[in-house]
Amino acid sequence: KLFNLLVIPFRWATQWAGLDPHKVELIYTAPQEFFFTQVKLAMFGGMVIAFPLIATQIYKFIAPGLYKNERNAFLPFLIASPILFLMGASLVYFFFTPMVMWFFLAMQQTGTNDQVQISLLPKVSEYL
Repeated sequence: KLFNLLVIPFRWATQWAGLDPHKVELIYTAPQEFFFTQVKLAMFGGMVIAFPLIATQIYKFIAPGLYKNERNAFLPFLIASPILFLMGASLVYFFFTPMVMWFFLAMQQTGTNDQVQISLLPKVSEYL
């Protein structure tokens, strides 16, 4: 499932925070929340998968109206854009998301005699 793949950085962050990743959970507070989160993920995943085809069709529509030198100037952007997108997405997935989640998990405090216990209960819709 796509959802379980996107939760992996959260599990890494719980390990870094010294918590058991199997005991940490995401909650949903409305009956339809998890369903609509999965629908949003499916729509976003479909757009990501379909984007290369859509971009190709847009370029094929625009390319006949361009001069040859304009088409040649556009070529480096066509090659670099998907590569830079994948590099940025990988950086967010493997580095920034686990680090940010670790930071937020580290803000929890255990209750002592004079302090109130504060614990993170992340919602499914807020995580994604």
